Amino acid sequence: QVQFVESGGGLVQPGGSLRLSCLASGSIFSIYAMGWYRQAPGKQRELVAVITNTPNTNYTNSVKGRFTISRDNAKNAVYLQMNSLKPEDTADYYCNKVPPYADWGQGTQVTVSS
Repeated sequence: QVQFVESGGGLVQPGGSLRLSCLASGSIFSIYAMGWYRQAPGKQRELVAVITNTPNTNYTNSVKGRFTISRDNAKNAVYLQMNSLKPEDTADYYCNKVPPYADWGQGTQVTVSS
């Protein structure tokens, strides 16, 4: 079982940027497709970005052109560069493999507000 530790969230004004990081335990990290998920208050968790082990990337429509997912297999790390942030990006952000393990990390909170 791989465990995940997310970091990098915070409070940012609309139009600002943040870079989220996720460190994963486990020696077989590199074989998995990895994703960033988010859960806004009162809403279900959604998958916003995926990176395969090829690597190929894919994004949900609402973040295309603004978010970039990347990975560093040597560091067991996944990143999410978020630019042009909007208030609707406010959520707790989590990383996990795709499809996800049942156990999640603590997440990192992103708040976009003026």
